[in-house]
Amino acid sequence: MPQLNPNPWFFIMLSSWLTFSLIIQPKLLSFVSMNPPSRKSTTIPNTTPWTWPWT
Repeated sequence: MPQLNPNPWFFIMLSSWLTFSLIIQPKLLSFVSMNPPSRKSTTIPNTTPWTWPWT
């Protein structure tokens, strides 16, 4: 079964993984987020219970 022969596929996987890790990933991580996350307030909103007309 030729699918089990790792000779050509291992090199392709290794080279694509190294390309991603060494070239593409640092370029993607260098971008600055235009909308950085901000801390939300921890106050609990004041809610009123719903009054059902049929009860």
